[in-house]
Amino acid sequence: MVGSPTGAVLITGASSGIGAAFARALAAQGHDLVLVARRRELLKGLADELQQEFHVNAQVFLADLSDPADVEQVEKKIGEIGDLEVLINNAGFGVPGKFVDVPPERNAAMIQVHVLATVRLCRAALPGMIARGRGSIINVSSIAAFMGSVRNATYSATKAYLNVFSQALQDELKGSGVRAQALCPGLTHTEFHDHPGYGDYKTRIPEFLWMKAEDVVAESLAALERGRVICIPGFKNRLIVAAIRNRPCAFVVKALAARFQRES
Repeated sequence: MVGSPTGAVLITGASSGIGAAFARALAAQGHDLVLVARRRELLKGLADELQQEFHVNAQVFLADLSDPADVEQVEKKIGEIGDLEVLINNAGFGVPGKFVDVPPERNAAMIQVHVLATVRLCRAALPGMIARGRGSIINVSSIAAFMGSVRNATYSATKAYLNVFSQALQDELKGSGVRAQALCPGLTHTEFHDHPGYGDYKTRIPEFLWMKAEDVVAESLAALERGRVICIPGFKNRLIVAAIRNRPCAFVVKALAARFQRES
């Protein structure tokens, strides 16, 4: 159970994947929801499903977090929620390709969504959480944060920022009753790898390396209760990160990752 079952939850990137899995898990705990994303029909369908199954209030809030004006509207929405219990910064995307080949505006949009929007929404949520003496922030990162990934330079860098930011934030929040987490999933069955640049990732990478979004969320929420700031869901993902942090092993992991990128 995350905090008070009566507190509200705001989730960005809530229309599918990990965001939608968070919405279902927290609705099952009795939390009212504000679902933020760009795709109206998917959001509306999810909101209707949650309201019917769990009898919670699920609001749809359309926003494109690559647009600073839309981020400002979400900030205002956060300010209007008097009992915000959980903020989940899940919105994100990847643009695979060599840095020099990716259009500059796409890299800028990624930094805007992953970093700037996350920072602004955390800042909007924290005063109320601190005043109430409770609350949780989950920033969805990636195991890519632990390794500069070939053909994913900006993506890896933004996720590394989220890890360091979340760790520092938790240090600042010590004793406040507010918790911060960086969730670092590995390969997860979502729409993320549907981008053409990822090629046939979903069929070429062995199934045992993938996780379900629901399992990622379950581990995240359990780790939050234990006060774990960096959450790497899945034993295999933790082994990968351990290998990345070991210099000789890291060379092998990077070489294998680069090979997959070139062949996709």
